[in-house]
Parts: sequence; C-alpha cells; structure tokens
Amino acid sequence: MEDQVNGFVITIDGAAGTGKSSVAHELANRLGTECLDTGAMYRAAAVLSIDFNVNPNDGAALAAAIREKEIRFDWNQSPPVILLGGVDISQRVRDLDVSSVVSIVAQQPEVRQVLVEQQRAICMLHPLLVTEGRDQGSVVFPDAIVRFYLEAEVEERTRRRVKQLRDSGTSVNDEDIQRDIQSRDKLDSTRLDGPLICPNGAIKINTSALSKTEVVDLMESEVTSRLQE
Repeated sequence: MEDQVNGFVITIDGAAGTGKSSVAHELANRLGTECLDTGAMYRAAAVLSIDFNVNPNDGAALAAAIREKEIRFDWNQSPPVILLGGVDISQRVRDLDVSSVVSIVAQQPEVRQVLVEQQRAICMLHPLLVTEGRDQGSVVFPDAIVRFYLEAEVEERTRRRVKQLRDSGTSVNDEDIQRDIQSRDKLDSTRLDGPLICPNGAIKINTSALSKTEVVDLMESEVTSRLQE
C-alpha cells in the first residue's frame, strides 16, 4: 500500500448514522486538511443508477457509467461538493430513494473496484487526508496510521437521520428510517466485497452519548499524538 499512498491518512469507518461525516469534516477543519466522504461517492453511483436507468444489480454497467459520467469533488468549496457529470448532486444524494438503493450498488464488486481506485487517486493528491466510509481502514487504506471505528445504538442513529432529513425540509416517518438503517446495516455487513467491519487495530468510539465536539476532541488528541511521533 505504501507505493500507492503517500502521506498521512486518517480513516473513519462505521455504519449509517454513527456521525462519520460530521466528525470527519470537523476533524479535517481542525487539522487544516481535506475530508473525503466516500459514502457520497457510492450515493452518487446510486443517483446515477436511478436517474439514468442503470440496473443497480448490474455492476459492470454501473462501473462503466461511473467512468463515463465521472464522479468527482469540487475541493474549492467547504465542505467539498460532489459532482456527477459536472452537476452538483450534494442534496440529491441524501434523498430517501437513494438511501434505499445505495447498499445494493455498494455490493457490486465492479463498482467498488472503480471507486476504490478513485479514492486512492484522491489520496495521492493530499499529503494529509481524513477519509470516512465503511471500508476505509479495512480495505482502501489498511496501513493508515490512525484508524477509527464509530458505533452507536440504532435508536440514536435513527433520531439523527430523522433530524437531518427534517432539517432539510424532507417529511419522513421514524419507523421507515429505522427500517432503512437496519436494512442497510445487514447489507453492508454481509456483502462479500468490502463488508462493514471494525478494522484490526482501529480505535472504537461509541458516539451514542457523545456530542460531535466530544468525539472530535478524542480523535484530535489521538491524531496529534501520532503526528508528533
């Protein structure tokens, strides 16, 4: 892996609703570096599947479409904006229909292969990078110097997701959201390629009773001590 990735990589993995995205962005802000939201890349692939009529179970077709349309980030904005074919889909990727498809898309080995390649290519451009997802410390960057794994109770994860959606103006049902999260958990943890697991040696943090600031404080302390070694 060292010949593929140059620099200091900090990985944050965990299931939906554990707070990965918000703490990853805040940690990156404190460190003065970029944050790579890999979940947004898989969501962008799900948007491509839905909006361009590509079967989510056809990994080869989806991978080809990803290469053709291009999923990339605009790093000039904070947080970075995700683009599909040059179009900003930052809001679209959070829609409920995308959530219901993303785990199916993420099961496809061909899709994972192309997105892992792109994630490693992005890392090459950033000497210090915070990257979050479900396989960052286990598959994409297994030699990362600092690896975190976030977990939280499903009820708390549901509450957070419902608040996020309602704050954005989306009307949702709590039970529907909890079922969606539990379904995604099952698909993510049982897929054959890059399943959601706690990477060996990762630092576990249960975020259920912690604020975002408290979680980031813990992470920043760990990263700072490693950077000083």
